[in-house]
Amino acid sequence: MKLTRKLVLAKAKASDFQSVKKLNCWGCKVTDISILTQMPNIEVLTLSVNSISSLAPLSVCLFLSELYLRRNMIQSLSELSHLRPLTRLRVLWLAENPCCGENPGQYRLTVLRCLPRLQKLDNQVVTEDEVAQALVDGEEVTTPPGSLQNQLSTNGLTESETENDPLNYNMVETNKIRQQLGMKPLSRDKFTLLSSPSSKEDKTLMKKTHTLDAILMLLRDLDEEELHIVYTTTQNRLQSYTMDSQTLTDSQQKMHNVLNI
Repeated sequence: MKLTRKLVLAKAKASDFQSVKKLNCWGCKVTDISILTQMPNIEVLTLSVNSISSLAPLSVCLFLSELYLRRNMIQSLSELSHLRPLTRLRVLWLAENPCCGENPGQYRLTVLRCLPRLQKLDNQVVTEDEVAQALVDGEEVTTPPGSLQNQLSTNGLTESETENDPLNYNMVETNKIRQQLGMKPLSRDKFTLLSSPSSKEDKTLMKKTHTLDAILMLLRDLDEEELHIVYTTTQNRLQSYTMDSQTLTDSQQKMHNVLNI
């Protein structure tokens, strides 16, 4: 069964999608939730006891804070990659899905490595020690092939085309960083298009330009803690450049002294 507009509005007792912030579709025999791509303001979503297998439509629900998916048909934990952009997600109930496997401890660590911001998983409070352990012992969750995130990161181009296009190269690199931070990938049209470079120097300059644009665009989405990390890293890099520059100056001075002897 496909989740329809009529069912959503009836369950939420709302007149339009924009006003729907809470939705309970427990046990509605739902298999297709693609309509959720039209509900960006949803905050609490209950989809337990259904037959859902893909979480891709949820990647645009950026305000989602609670998600209940118990007893569905989610086969692989790779589906969790679609939840990475949801930086406000704090409660997730995923138990009794095929993806949970036979090792509950490893399953929990893997989920927390992918979604370290969670405060409660499967109705159990997440501790700081668990998250720290998950970052070490949890398995890495990869993005499913053909997913929305992969399409956004490469814009449907082949690997060779992506590597040869500085714009796409920087878009892919930026989206990798955004994904690690749990942020929604940027599409190609968000980047400023420049004319095709005519020389190797132009390509290098273009790549640097797009890299700077991507970084500045990325900074807008960072919170205070993440900005502090960027600031500290930048300071360290600047100090490194200063030291390298001073070393070069000292070497040049020594060479000048030698030549004047």
